[in-house]
Amino acid sequence: MSDDSKDTPSGAFIGYETCPVRRTLTVLNGKWKPLIIYELLPAPCRFNELKRRLPGVSQRLLTAQLRSLEEDGIVDRKVMEVVPPHVEYSLSEKGRSLQPVLQAMETWGENEVKNFPIS
Repeated sequence: MSDDSKDTPSGAFIGYETCPVRRTLTVLNGKWKPLIIYELLPAPCRFNELKRRLPGVSQRLLTAQLRSLEEDGIVDRKVMEVVPPHVEYSLSEKGRSLQPVLQAMETWGENEVKNFPIS
């Protein structure tokens, strides 16, 4: 048996369940999750405002993605005790910790658009 460890990236032997990249992708998995987090970075937002900022997302899917992000501890949901009542979504501390990840994705995407424009 040969030793292929010198050709393997650092951490490649981490167990499937404890792989940090896998965990990150699990949290961000979903067409709208990264965009929801990105929209919540500057400030809390109400549901309908999020829906307006994300053209193409259905109410049902946005609700499901927000619930999933809330379950993962990324998004906080606050019911405002006003008339009429409304709900405000914001990033938790854990959610804010994803800011560098999303900024890296934004930078990568900007470079892709510059270098490989869609014709």
